[in-house]
Amino acid sequence: MKKVELLIPVKNIMAIKASAPYADAIYFGVEDLNMRMKADNFKVDQISKIVEMCHNPRKSTHRKRKVYLTLNILIYENELGKLEKIINIAKNAKVDAVIVHDLAGIQLSKKIGIPFHISTQCNVSNSLSAQYYESIGAERIILARECSLEQIKEIIPKLSKAKIETFIHGAMCSSISGRCYLSQTIACTNKNSANRGLCTQPCRGIWTLKHEKGNEFIYDGQRIFNSRDLCMINYIPQLIESGIKSFKIEGRMRHPHYVEVVSRCYREAIDAYYSGNFEAQKKQQRWITQLKEVYNRGFTTGFFFNMASAKDSQLRSPANISHFRYIEMGKIISYFPTNVAKIQLTNGTLKIDDEIIVMSTDNIHDTYFTQKITDIQNEGKNILITQRATKNHPQIITIKMNQKAYGDKIDTIFKFTDETYKKPEFKKKKKKNNYLLK
Repeated sequence: MKKVELLIPVKNIMAIKASAPYADAIYFGVEDLNMRMKADNFKVDQISKIVEMCHNPRKSTHRKRKVYLTLNILIYENELGKLEKIINIAKNAKVDAVIVHDLAGIQLSKKIGIPFHISTQCNVSNSLSAQYYESIGAERIILARECSLEQIKEIIPKLSKAKIETFIHGAMCSSISGRCYLSQTIACTNKNSANRGLCTQPCRGIWTLKHEKGNEFIYDGQRIFNSRDLCMINYIPQLIESGIKSFKIEGRMRHPHYVEVVSRCYREAIDAYYSGNFEAQKKQQRWITQLKEVYNRGFTTGFFFNMASAKDSQLRSPANISHFRYIEMGKIISYFPTNVAKIQLTNGTLKIDDEIIVMSTDNIHDTYFTQKITDIQNEGKNILITQRATKNHPQIITIKMNQKAYGDKIDTIFKFTDETYKKPEFKKKKKKNNYLLK
């Protein structure tokens, strides 16, 4: 049995590396014509490098991955030449498919001879629509996010060639498959249009819903349009057995570490299904716990089982509700061929068994990996924990590295943690407004 494809979003080379052990395919955008224009995105001349990295991985732990380029915004007349140029470059670079929305993208893909996938922006919600796109050459159709699992199961057998892809994790939009004009309407310019990849996300803000014939304020001052994030990891067996061929993760704006954690969790869940022990793994694994640690707005199953309602909105917070944060600990001063790095620690402490993220932060280099600290040396002595460091009082330490890194303060050490330093507690004396530290 051919396994379902796990399709992962990437915004930079570091995210490609983060997903390498887990993804079957990646999707990305370039500087123009994609639905995440505020993401890092890639330059057009990087497309060949991306394809080479994924089609011919150098590490045995990395999977061979397919590569899909997103070109799924509305296209204006003056952009047709640019669209054709990018699709030609993608074809020559051996990109596996382009993801398109506008019919111009379909026409040019057919003319140039590159496979194309139909974006969820096309809002395909029934078999007749799916059959139409199949008849004009689409290899894959990304169904509308508003389809239920039962509807998906009815559509799939009515197609002869085209495969079905669905989103299974990540941000949800309050409008039909993301086709929203609220941002553009409020800004009075298509430069802030969601359909051009430049949404200002007014749906995440606080709104008042007032009935014209009354004074009821049921949702007064709440984030009524702010959808929770989709999370279907507990329902992997049902999704696979429905006949869906590709599971898509949303998140081209997300940190490489987010990409790593989410892709690892879903890889484990998918593999557990095919090995016949999904339920046992589900009980033992901390999939939901790990997914809650990275960026999320709370979770929902979207439209898969029921119509979305107020309970599927995150009324409290417009953005991340995880208590975990990326804390910059210090920078690598020198990296030696013996896989040892000298670090200038400027924030907090590091100890044996801490997990760290090593990442480039200069927008030129692309180091990314995570590892546990197995040894720490300070002034030539092995230690278990460092002294607390600050910018004014840094600590110089050396640690062993699992992979190559850059010195000269190019690469940075982070901890992803929910550690908090307790604020001083106060004990009230009998006298009014007189407080002392415990």
